[in-house]
Amino acid sequence: MKKATNFLIREYTTAHDIGLLILRLVFAFVLLYGHGYGKMNVILSGQEIQFMDPIGIGMEVSFYLAAFAEGICAILLILGLFSRIASLILTINFVVIFIFHAYILGDTFEILELRYLYFFAFLALTFTGPGKFSLDYMFFSHTENKERIT
Repeated sequence: MKKATNFLIREYTTAHDIGLLILRLVFAFVLLYGHGYGKMNVILSGQEIQFMDPIGIGMEVSFYLAAFAEGICAILLILGLFSRIASLILTINFVVIFIFHAYILGDTFEILELRYLYFFAFLALTFTGPGKFSLDYMFFSHTENKERIT
């Protein structure tokens, strides 16, 4: 009976880690492709920055912070490297986006829906971490944790 219990736990752990991998890859890739890549191209090409200033720190600084979150942090999350920090930065980014769209622009739920999804996905990843299919696990996990889980 003990073997069956270990088998069930191992299967649960693997399924859990695959779920975290899917969550990380899908949300980070879609964010990078839809928003981060374009912002990073604007910076690298030297184009003039036209952006909102939701927290009063200036258009350019706001743009650089958004580009860092939606570009660099999304890439880190895809890789599973510094995942909790990257997802925390993305969570904060989406709090600002949500407040701006909900309370300043007064957008409806149809506009806010996608912001909710990103916010809660990144919030969940902040709490759960990236799982064992990540560079964080490979580089920063202790050996005894790796042996116990696998």
